[in-house]
Amino acid sequence: MTRRHQLETTLRALKLSGMLDTLEARLGQAHTGELGHVEVLQVLCEDEIARREAAAVNRRIRAARFETAATIEDFDFSYNPKIPAATIRDLATVRFVDAGTSVILHGPVGVGKTHIAQALAHQACRRGYTAAFTKTSRLLADLAGGHADLTWAVRLRRWAKPDVLVLDDFAMRDFTAPQADDLYELVTERAAKTLIMTSNRSAEHWYRLFPNPVVAESVLDRIINRAHHLHLDGRSYRPRQRPTPETDQ
Repeated sequence: MTRRHQLETTLRALKLSGMLDTLEARLGQAHTGELGHVEVLQVLCEDEIARREAAAVNRRIRAARFETAATIEDFDFSYNPKIPAATIRDLATVRFVDAGTSVILHGPVGVGKTHIAQALAHQACRRGYTAAFTKTSRLLADLAGGHADLTWAVRLRRWAKPDVLVLDDFAMRDFTAPQADDLYELVTERAAKTLIMTSNRSAEHWYRLFPNPVVAESVLDRIINRAHHLHLDGRSYRPRQRPTPETDQ
């Protein structure tokens, strides 16, 4: 076995495959004198760190179960000048996650609320935070299933765990008493953690959807008063995504 093969075997045994990916290029730089011996080792270590960080980001993004690979970079702000692009780009720094505050995106159908919500959570994944995406109806159905099979506490902990939880299509319809209670437990369990919520209704209209005003106040006070509220308005993106009808021949 040559020295080169020994080195490759050793790097694999140490789980340093990031170094293997760039080893040839770095040795070439050393051969031409572009890098010294110590610099080669330093750069190879940096290559390994970069590979591990990229792999970790990809794991967090997969675990979030986003509907689409939505990012801030691919959102067309020019289509709707009314959308507060500067505010959204500021939120994309994810300082709000550091602070444990939430984001509420409300407005009519089709203006990009779900895309921006996922994009902000995607940014959080890039910065080292964990995230999860779900339709609010699916989360409530999942917790209801936990009451039926006695796994409610396990399911609640699962939804409480991510640093960022995206609740899409919140407050679409009236909540039942058990759903309201589950929301209260979830919000309480996630104290000081971030929610990103999309809704067709502004937050002041959410209270009347709860059967019990006391529960409504208990749930919403914990969310609304510690959230950035963004109203998104303008033309719907969806008509542009519909297939063009074929013309009659």
